[in-house]
Amino acid sequence: MKVLLVNGSPNKEGNTYKALCEVAKTLNEEGIDTAIFQIGRAPISGCLACGGCKTLGKCVIDDVVNDFLEIADKYDGFVFGSPVYYASANGAMIAFMDRVFYADGNAGKKSFYLKPAASVMTARRAGTTATFDQMNKYYTISEMPIISSKYWNAVYRSPYDDKMDDEGYQVMRTLGRNMAWFLKCKEAGEKAGVKMPKREDKIATNFIN
Repeated sequence: MKVLLVNGSPNKEGNTYKALCEVAKTLNEEGIDTAIFQIGRAPISGCLACGGCKTLGKCVIDDVVNDFLEIADKYDGFVFGSPVYYASANGAMIAFMDRVFYADGNAGKKSFYLKPAASVMTARRAGTTATFDQMNKYYTISEMPIISSKYWNAVYRSPYDDKMDDEGYQVMRTLGRNMAWFLKCKEAGEKAGVKMPKREDKIATNFIN
């Protein structure tokens, strides 16, 4: 089993990366393989709403989003991490997630269907819970079970030094253990013959009529 952790910070080895590494370390200790995907510092456009992904099978903008979509189906779980900018995930991360989830779903790939997901936020002070709510919405619309920890998945940094808070690190370790447990339960269920849920054709509400 493998989990892909996405670093949405422009800083390759900054606070968000360190928080994700704590989750990854715990997953590894539980026998789960991990990899960290860096969205990097190159500009990431928002979705153009062109619908081209439906025919191309990927986003029409060929950048880090398509790099991620090429490997997403090979992983069993995901952790998306972002620094907090103005009580929100940073702009690059939101553009990335908008296009990743829309392009994959619009292309009919279902790379994320019933795969566990979690959000991790890093901040100096405030805005973490707003960011947490914002990021988790991508998972619920994609039928992804959200993995919880013992508190909201936030890690705080000191403005005076490079230290991270002890409670935040513990939250990251608990998150890693909980995701590992879920993945093992899912695998055991599949081996025992538990079938995937029955799927219905989509019904779209018309708010005009």
